[in-house]
Amino acid sequence: MDLATQVLAEGLPPGLPKTYVAQAKWGQVPYSTLYHRAHGRPSKKDKAIRQQYLNPSEEKALVKYLLRMRDLGFPVRIKYLPSLAFIIARQRSTTGRTIKPPGKNWPKAFQQR
Repeated sequence: MDLATQVLAEGLPPGLPKTYVAQAKWGQVPYSTLYHRAHGRPSKKDKAIRQQYLNPSEEKALVKYLLRMRDLGFPVRIKYLPSLAFIIARQRSTTGRTIKPPGKNWPKAFQQR
């Protein structure tokens, strides 16, 4: 949880006006950030997590698998990562909605994460 969300959740001490400006000054966060959190805009970090092809637990499982394969002496090449991610994403989908394979830059972004 980011600082602006914490400031909104805590509220203000008694005696201060119930405005975003007062909360921003009291919590030492920018007014615009506080206003946007109060009106439902997610933080950049939360938005980035939601936009990932695999969710964090799926990525951890994939990393665990890749490390296990490396330890057994069968390292997986980067070019095979999109197909592994696509298999994981298809397992997650319980609806009839079609799942697209990851984009061409997904393996590099996954490696950097």
